[in-house]
Amino acid sequence: MKISKKLLLLMMVALTALVLAACASEPDESGDTSDDAGSGDTADSGEGTEGEGSGGGDLVIANTSDVVSLDPAGSNDVPSSDVQSNIYETLVKQNMDMELEPELATEWEAVEDNVWEFTLREGITFHDGSEFNAEVVKMNIERVMDEEVASPRAFLYSMITEIEVVDDYTVRFHTEYPFSPLPAHLAHSGGSMVSPEVIEADYAAMEEGEAPGSVINENPVGTGYFKFESWTLGQEVVLTNNEDYWGEPAKLNSVTFKVVPEDLTRLAELETGDSHISNPLSPADVAQIEQTDGLSVMRQNSVSTNYIGFNMSKEPFDDERVRQAISMAIDKEQIIEGIYNGVGIPAKGPLAPPVFGYDESLEPLPYDRERAQELLAEAGYEDGFSTTIWTNDNRQRIDAATNVQSQLSEIGIDVEVEILEWGAYLEQTANGEHDMFILGWSTATGDADYGLYALFHSSMVGNPGNRTFTENEELDALLDEGRRESDPEARLEIYSEAQEMLIDMAPWIYLLHSEYLLGVSDQVQGLQQYPTQILDLQNVTLEE
Repeated sequence: MKISKKLLLLMMVALTALVLAACASEPDESGDTSDDAGSGDTADSGEGTEGEGSGGGDLVIANTSDVVSLDPAGSNDVPSSDVQSNIYETLVKQNMDMELEPELATEWEAVEDNVWEFTLREGITFHDGSEFNAEVVKMNIERVMDEEVASPRAFLYSMITEIEVVDDYTVRFHTEYPFSPLPAHLAHSGGSMVSPEVIEADYAAMEEGEAPGSVINENPVGTGYFKFESWTLGQEVVLTNNEDYWGEPAKLNSVTFKVVPEDLTRLAELETGDSHISNPLSPADVAQIEQTDGLSVMRQNSVSTNYIGFNMSKEPFDDERVRQAISMAIDKEQIIEGIYNGVGIPAKGPLAPPVFGYDESLEPLPYDRERAQELLAEAGYEDGFSTTIWTNDNRQRIDAATNVQSQLSEIGIDVEVEILEWGAYLEQTANGEHDMFILGWSTATGDADYGLYALFHSSMVGNPGNRTFTENEELDALLDEGRRESDPEARLEIYSEAQEMLIDMAPWIYLLHSEYLLGVSDQVQGLQQYPTQILDLQNVTLEE
């Protein structure tokens, strides 16, 4: 009997080893959806990363929100831009230090005070085979500027008076005034190049009564290293590898941007392997990820600001004293430490430190509850009032709204928290249906013009970004002057004055400048996240 038991034990160990070996050689069922995913074919062809990693594979990213539009002219939100940046390309791009680099343009220069000239890359074709050239650049930027298209990104190019096609691969932008940030604006995803055939089809659909972007949303065609496969509204967007990409091709077979609104569900998907990346990761979940084998936390400083905004077109928020009172009644450190787990930099004003125009010497409104109550009394609200604060279905923002609700109750303000789906949230705040709201802004160009003009200029009210409905002639004049001035030192002075005004006006409670957090499977190699929050997926591979 002793020998029999020993043999049985040996057989069980051998069987277990065989099972484990078989599982290790199979593709990851949670993320690989194609038959050959994870098979190693890409690595054998030499297209994977050198050394470790097989290349190929099907990456699944769990995102908090669905895209609003796959048309670069159709929205101005980060979830949409994140997907668009993989389908389309721009004339220039930013690196991790927010420095400009060539993409579809090889070089650029200001040939006159009001004229920028761009030399384009030759031999580029779109996913549908149509050719990229100067006429296509003109068509794309003029479409964003077209009032009939009504793009929320039109402000990026509102200073352009003419787009001149010099020859097939040279284009000139004539501006109303000297505009030094134009190359940075063209690096924004609003300057993405869409296939001319798709643009023509979209205009034809508009003539038949369809909404702008209807064709592009169904068939987004760019020059990027991924191609559009499908968009299941509210569920996922799937992109596949563009094998004919003009530059260094992406290494993944496909990317799925999966809509998973709940933080805890994204966390669970990451732990089970149903997703490879949780975007974003809540600061409250950092410790759990760091203690879990096979997972890690990726951190990235940002050009973004998280804020609580007031609708200044509504009473009582049309009174500066009320806005100042609420700003001074909120202990921001309580929110940063208690909800964001200390992740992020306390904000003095609207611009983050990496943004050109940030002023370190600015003094924020202090936390002073006694002065807040005095200001409320001066404004005629000694007994407080009732209002609402809106947020989308993001756990941190919901927690922040609840915290604000609690803090304001101590000075007699009764706040009701309302939670909206992301698309409805953007639409209704653009329409001015809100009282208070929580949102963030990423200064994607790295320049103060984008970080202030879109958010506070009276011409930008609503969908382009000014959801506080700020309308102030003196501030408008400063922001106009800042984008017209070509001398960097003079621009810094202008933007410092504008920020001082905005601190006093208090259209926002300036909460914090984000540190972006991602939960990432150790299978994922080569991932980068830009300070703009956009993921760089070109060199990503999945290790088995």
